[in-house]
Amino acid sequence: MLLRHGHVVAEGTWSPYNPDHPHILNSLSKSFTSTAIGLAIEEGKLSVDDAVISFFPEDVTEAIANNMAHLKVRHLLSMSTGHSVDTTPLLRRSDHWVKEFLSIPIEHEPGTHFLYNTGATYMLSAILTKVTGLKLLDYLEPRLFEPLGMSDITTTSCPMGIHFGGAGMNVKIEDIAKFGLLYLQKGVWEGKQILPENWVDEATKKQISNGDDANNDWAQGYGYQFWRCRHGAYRGDGAFGQYCVVLPEQDAVVAVTAGVMEMSSILDLVWTYLLPGMSNTFDLEVDLGSKLDSLAYAPPQILNTSPNISKWSGRCFDVQPNDAGVTAFSFDFSDENSDFTFRDGDGEHHIRVGNSEWIESELSLLGHHVKTAASGTWKNRNTFEMTIRLLGTPFVDTWTCDFINDAVRMSVSRNIWTVPGLSDMALLPTIVGYIKI
Repeated sequence: MLLRHGHVVAEGTWSPYNPDHPHILNSLSKSFTSTAIGLAIEEGKLSVDDAVISFFPEDVTEAIANNMAHLKVRHLLSMSTGHSVDTTPLLRRSDHWVKEFLSIPIEHEPGTHFLYNTGATYMLSAILTKVTGLKLLDYLEPRLFEPLGMSDITTTSCPMGIHFGGAGMNVKIEDIAKFGLLYLQKGVWEGKQILPENWVDEATKKQISNGDDANNDWAQGYGYQFWRCRHGAYRGDGAFGQYCVVLPEQDAVVAVTAGVMEMSSILDLVWTYLLPGMSNTFDLEVDLGSKLDSLAYAPPQILNTSPNISKWSGRCFDVQPNDAGVTAFSFDFSDENSDFTFRDGDGEHHIRVGNSEWIESELSLLGHHVKTAASGTWKNRNTFEMTIRLLGTPFVDTWTCDFINDAVRMSVSRNIWTVPGLSDMALLPTIVGYIKI
């Protein structure tokens, strides 16, 4: 979605995705957490110079006091806590993430060393909850979401119920664009100052250096949970291509949800193709409306079928023990579409699989409630391949089912590489099943 001078000038969504579905933000969530801190500061709940340990006296030991003596809120905001590694994986060692964070050694003087540290953002959420008595999204609801008309926003939480803050939010593309427009307008929305102008300035300016490569959008400086960009722009961003890019000089906002490994490729496209179009000399001769309306991911085409379908269709396969907890599954093949059914500890789940079309389903997968769009094809007489688009996420899975006599081996690959423990959704493991006799 592209906004210019306060108006939507172009938007497009590749079918079967839907712009009305909230999408995982990953680390773009951080910019919303920063906004909440700015609002709380304006309300006098805290300041950027408050010591982090001052909010959690019940968790402070002598060792923690010595370790965290110089850590302030501003260091959490600017990713300059002094840690040598991202603390997020370490937090997951305990149910008490705050205390775990406080115990992790600080090796550099806070404020002197940039390190992208999602655990620092979690601590901002924890501090917000401590000083306001409200969880992050509950605090933002009347102050940000309602005034901007943002809805259906959800997030993940730590074991103690504190909203994660550093990732986990799900927001619609239009609401990402609204968020960027609020910042572009210096915190003003429909004539009212929703967010303090001085916070917009402080959050989006360079607070700490993160490199010196003039051609690298990850080396232009870091603000308060916002990245500086080339071309005088700034952004909130999240893994695999979730973007809210604000271009003050062009009076523009670019909002993107995506599923790519190389995040810089998206920004390069913005600078190469959209930025020149914001000049007074650019001549657009493309029927943009028709192009945007026709965006779609083509489903796999049915090129052939298998003579053995009747042998496997409708039969139940008992599954060997696996990390996903799947205990059985079955296929129901037909000319119109196919159905894949699997059973785990949460019950029975169904995925409808289109033949040369996308068919949507809703299911619980590895502890997450997701919408899917699926289509399948026979690669050869013994291999059925399902493409499963996990809507509202960056993930597209290919489930390859190899049938051999009375057994099937189902292996899953994903469009993007994910890190166990850091991704919002795990990858389904390889599963082997045998026809139940």
